[in-house]
Amino acid sequence: MPKSKRDKKVSLTQTRKKGLELKQTLIEKIRESADQYARIYTFSVHNMRNVQLKDIRQEWSHSRFFFGKNKVMQLALGRTADEEYRENLHKLTQSLQGQTGLLFTNSTEKEVLDYFDELYIPDYARSGATATQTVVLEQGPLPDFDFSMEPQLRQLGLPTQNKNGKIHLLWDHTVCEKDQVLNPEQCRILKLFGHKMSEFHITIEGMWNNSGKWKKFDARPEHIVPGKVKVKPKKDKSKKDTEEKETVENEEEDSDEEIEDS
Repeated sequence: MPKSKRDKKVSLTQTRKKGLELKQTLIEKIRESADQYARIYTFSVHNMRNVQLKDIRQEWSHSRFFFGKNKVMQLALGRTADEEYRENLHKLTQSLQGQTGLLFTNSTEKEVLDYFDELYIPDYARSGATATQTVVLEQGPLPDFDFSMEPQLRQLGLPTQNKNGKIHLLWDHTVCEKDQVLNPEQCRILKLFGHKMSEFHITIEGMWNNSGKWKKFDARPEHIVPGKVKVKPKKDKSKKDTEEKETVENEEEDSDEEIEDS
């Protein structure tokens, strides 16, 4: 049956598709930055978070970051020795694989390495991430949670129960083991208890300078985290106040006895 001429797809959105014009603009900006700045660094992003990357861009406002499609960035700088925009830039583009980007800056090698080697921003892990620690929740009351949260905590697999309008953990519960792949329920529990398992980090891979020299860096030192963490339940505030009151009363009784003995 022939296709009906009346059957036409009408787009209701007014946004334009990112086409050739946008790619050409990006290529021009990258080449302009290569002429403007003294050095180009390639970097890899671990546990990508847009918020953290935006903050770093603002802090390094004197420099320029490009984090987009690798093929477009390779085309801008040159994929081979014949195509390269400047001398030895094809060696830089060969390292653009995966979640990598470009940093154009006039900062020295030491300034860049020192800054990014210390840049570890804690964040909550997402599903599919690998646990860096063993996290154990200890038995006891959970005063940070309202009693209405108990069904949700129980649904996540925690052994909880409402006692006198307060949530109690009935026994010690291991949320995750080290090197275990986290599922959505485990990530949700870690976030509810304020335990940040992931870290946003940027690794500098190599550097090109305007004299045409390309330098590849060795693996940077790893950030070591403790292997096991125990999350102890907080004491009930009312119970704590009662204990403090009893302690004060006992001290007053002891002082009265000392006065009588003297």
